[in-house]
Amino acid sequence: MQEKYIDETKQGEAFAIAERPENSKKLFLESYGCQMNFSDSEIVASILNEQGYNTTMKVEEADLILLNTCSIREKAEQTVRMRLSQFKNLKKEKPNMTVGVLGCMAERLKTKFLEEEQLVDLVVGPDAYRDLPNLLKETNDGRDAINVILSKEETYADINPVRLGGNGVTAFVTITRGCDNMCTFCVVPFTRGRERSRDPHSIIEECKDLANSGYKEITLLGQNVDSYLWYGGGPKKDFAKASEMQKATAVNFAQLLDLVAKAVPEMRIRFSTSNPQDMSLDVFRMMAKHDNICKYVHLPVQSGSNNMLAAMNRQHTREEYLELIRKAKEIVPEVAFSQDMIVGFCNESEEDHQDTLSLMREVEYDYGYMFAYSERPGTPAHKKMEDNIPADVKQRRLAEVIALQGELSRKRMQSYVGRVHQILIEGTSKKNENQWKGRNSQNAVCVFDKLEGQQIGDIVDIFVYDNTQGTLLGKITE
Repeated sequence: MQEKYIDETKQGEAFAIAERPENSKKLFLESYGCQMNFSDSEIVASILNEQGYNTTMKVEEADLILLNTCSIREKAEQTVRMRLSQFKNLKKEKPNMTVGVLGCMAERLKTKFLEEEQLVDLVVGPDAYRDLPNLLKETNDGRDAINVILSKEETYADINPVRLGGNGVTAFVTITRGCDNMCTFCVVPFTRGRERSRDPHSIIEECKDLANSGYKEITLLGQNVDSYLWYGGGPKKDFAKASEMQKATAVNFAQLLDLVAKAVPEMRIRFSTSNPQDMSLDVFRMMAKHDNICKYVHLPVQSGSNNMLAAMNRQHTREEYLELIRKAKEIVPEVAFSQDMIVGFCNESEEDHQDTLSLMREVEYDYGYMFAYSERPGTPAHKKMEDNIPADVKQRRLAEVIALQGELSRKRMQSYVGRVHQILIEGTSKKNENQWKGRNSQNAVCVFDKLEGQQIGDIVDIFVYDNTQGTLLGKITE
């Protein structure tokens, strides 16, 4: 996760799970974009596993190819279209093979996919995965199939996701779906629908199952986890209509954190993504209360300028954001923050850009995800605002933001040097097979030499003696 920016041009990730001997068909499933998409792919794999499909890492073996797509930026969509074009020859060789598009891009483009991409047989939105068995019967009968209906209720709470790939140590647990925030630049409310929360009992049971299966860390996942609110089901916007009993027994995100931390005390707990206007100080109080809640928050701000925040409909000001950060550090002094930042939004002035740089210096983020603004069809910004910042200005501002974050990342990593950290071993270092890699509570990656008897999933005390911009260098304490 600790990258300076996300490479949106890279190919998606394919995963495979253990085969069921009775299954005769092959599924090639590739995911793009955010953690929610990867979590959704696990739900899809679970549903299709029951329909006779084993997963495969070899696309040429597949009876069914599914791409779980992202619409957050234009480059992400271009990457998917390029990937689809690579299947054309394979489709000619295997005319009975089914090719489907899932997720946000399917929801945004709907029937256009069937018209524009001649090899696509199946288009399924994020709330329609339960309908996959019926849709596949349609394609088997020679008809194109589509279901992109958004739901106000669907949370897939009763489906036990299979775990695709991964390290067997860390896992995602989805707690909310959809988003009500309506940021003017964002397609998520249109591709994933209204915000709704999942039954806390099903969340706790999934966390317990993961603990019993040997997992050591979970990330509670949603477009906006801080807005979690369970009052018996239904969209958050309808909470005002709930009964007095429902309101009295409702569970918010801080309370859910408390429940999960107590239910699986041996597991580390993370969460993502947070939104400043919805984040309660009670979340930080729970972080301080429970040792197993990691001291790290991904808290997107998008801009340091009040002008831009208003234009983006972010529903908070620069001052409110900084005050939240200040109070959080009082409650949890060791807390770390990361950011999302968009540069070059409509009408962004040089002063607005400097406000972003000054906010970054004040917060001192550990790392961030930084992008030049790209217009997304259907969003309020696309409909009502002019994308009027020249490309060269966007790129120059982006370079300045990335360079500053590099300085801040080095400074933050340096602050961890000379101390002992508890590191969860997640796997072997990519650069050195004789070293482990893992993360501390603040989500900083650490590498250190392997010793006999250690294994993935162990939590070890590591003395950090040096750092690079994004990595801590450590050794086992004696």
